[in-house]
Amino acid sequence: MTGTLAPTQPLTAADRCDRCGAQAYVRVVLNSGGDLLFCAHHARKHDDELRKIAAEIQDETSKLQENPATAAEDER
Repeated sequence: MTGTLAPTQPLTAADRCDRCGAQAYVRVVLNSGGDLLFCAHHARKHDDELRKIAAEIQDETSKLQENPATAAEDER
């Protein structure tokens, strides 16, 4: 094992929070292997504890601030 994490893929609308089933905006890659997905609410709620067990945290909550019309234009 090299100690290098595999690159993570962007989260999509199909990725769901492991706590409530809402759209996931945060992926927590665990030190022990595997990952957990969280909505922004649950990621904030459990942030301190997650940081203790995370090898990496992929936070895409900034997508919540995007203007949908602008984001759609950017994708064209």
